[in-house]
Amino acid sequence: MKRLNRRDCLGQLGACGMAAVLAPAVAGATEKKSAAPAFELSEWPRGTATPAMATLDLQGHPVQLSDFRGRAVLLNFWASWCEPCRTEMPMLQDLPSLIGEDRIAVIALNFKEPPQRVLRFVQQTHLSLPVWLDPLGEHARAWGVRVFPTTVLIDRQGRARQRVRGEVDWSSREALGWVDRLIAL
Repeated sequence: MKRLNRRDCLGQLGACGMAAVLAPAVAGATEKKSAAPAFELSEWPRGTATPAMATLDLQGHPVQLSDFRGRAVLLNFWASWCEPCRTEMPMLQDLPSLIGEDRIAVIALNFKEPPQRVLRFVQQTHLSLPVWLDPLGEHARAWGVRVFPTTVLIDRQGRARQRVRGEVDWSSREALGWVDRLIAL
């Protein structure tokens, strides 16, 4: 008996019409995999201090995270080349008006892109969030960011509480629950 390799086997399936039968099943399996959350929520590591942050905003003005004490902060590490970052940005932008600008701030910290590219992205997408720059990636390293987007949830006292790696629907009940608990701390 002749043993078929993968290519021959698929060719035989196609010849008898089985490929048409199997294609929906394969597509369904793929869709089920993509239905899993595209993010990972974790507590900020115990015993790890919240890194200080002082950098420049998109206009070249010095900014620091400590200026936001009294408000909860979502510090979002992103890049314009990151499609999940681009997808979640409009939802992040809507949060302060939804929750209350006096209660929460969302800061978009761009990872290692030239200011001109970031400015072009901001203008094209009508982004109105504060955009800060991390031109050398030093802040991403200090905050343990290796996946984009990553959002760090910081309480009103300036302490990092949770980290979310990956794309989040910030208008979802789950994400709004994280924000509500953060504000209550």
